[in-house]
Amino acid sequence: MSKWYPKNGRVIFHVDMNSFYASVEMAFDPSLKGKPLAIAGNPEERRGIVVTSSYEARKYGVKTTMPVGEAKRLCPDLIVMRPTFDRYRTASKEMFKILADVTDMVQPVSIDEGYMDITECKDQGSPPEIAERIQHRIFQELDLPCSIGIAPNKFLAKMASDMKKPMGITILRKRELEKQLWVLPIEEMYGVGEKTAEKLRKIHVNTIGDLARHSPLELKNLLGINGERLQKRAAGIDDRPVDPEAVHEFKSIGTSTTLAQDTTEDLEIRQVFRRLTNKVEARMKNKTVLARNIQITIRYHDRKTITRSRQLQDYISTSDQLFYAAVQLFDEHWNQSPIRLLGVTAQDLVEKNELTQQLDLFSYEQHASKEKLYKVMETLTEKYGKGTFQRLKNPTDPTITTSFQKDFLDDYKK
Repeated sequence: MSKWYPKNGRVIFHVDMNSFYASVEMAFDPSLKGKPLAIAGNPEERRGIVVTSSYEARKYGVKTTMPVGEAKRLCPDLIVMRPTFDRYRTASKEMFKILADVTDMVQPVSIDEGYMDITECKDQGSPPEIAERIQHRIFQELDLPCSIGIAPNKFLAKMASDMKKPMGITILRKRELEKQLWVLPIEEMYGVGEKTAEKLRKIHVNTIGDLARHSPLELKNLLGINGERLQKRAAGIDDRPVDPEAVHEFKSIGTSTTLAQDTTEDLEIRQVFRRLTNKVEARMKNKTVLARNIQITIRYHDRKTITRSRQLQDYISTSDQLFYAAVQLFDEHWNQSPIRLLGVTAQDLVEKNELTQQLDLFSYEQHASKEKLYKVMETLTEKYGKGTFQRLKNPTDPTITTSFQKDFLDDYKK
């Protein structure tokens, strides 16, 4: 067993459910098995968005975020269903119970994936044997397929689990990076999005190996601190522990300011909130995080201080979203007395890269339908500055956000 469990190293699993939403529907209704299936918000509308699809559908080129109309053109026999999130949450909880039977060192990161640290599990067998038992139990008990990556750290385990789907078990060792990892296109690296890949290709970084070998200084100039982090990951360096308590963490980013003089002027107060939320947005961008809780601080002329917070329906990150949520809280709780200090704090933060890629489909479709509008707004904002657009106080006008399916974590905490 010593070759599998090094004295000074760790053995990490990344368990990734395969085509989770579609697989759950097939387990619930076996007549769907073997058929091309897509989950979408508005199956009746051809402009509905595909949130996930079965492997049978993917063979025809059906992809996540593809309009239903286009998916049906590629695959005329495609079955399109609305999502049943309660069913998915139940399946997720059962899956994580199976992982917890192996070790209590389990860190869920989304509804359909999680990390395990099995370094202290040598009495249960070799890592491949443990992985096979986990995969077998999930399939036998839940009728759901999964892939498992085995590696010395979280990043490599994540990359390994993507290498063989469905029902794959892949071992990725540091000594095998050149042959297994470095040959992959840069777009396939976890943590490299479309825009980052485009920037990297301009400096001739086309593969993960190119990134590992590139000039650290040029990467830092191009991507800032993220360039250094990505290069370390490409070299197989990742010291992040598997943290079962991460699901309970409530990190925050906030700022406050003392006003030049006590005020009750509504316009001045909103201008202060705009400055504060711009600062919070900048710090959130730097840390690449989103927030699901907003808190405001109000200090009155007599030094009496109150804080009020609200859990939000969706994760947010932009100044407009933060401003809207903060001002709404302020309007509800200000007692009309003169104000000396205001503060805004974004709480319940999560890293963008740790969020599941399966978007809340209804919010996603709303966002996608307004994509052209957003691009025009971004162009005008760049030209005329922030604050060019203001949200109308219309209760029928919903906040446009992109939400991720991380609600299951609230249940996981219990």
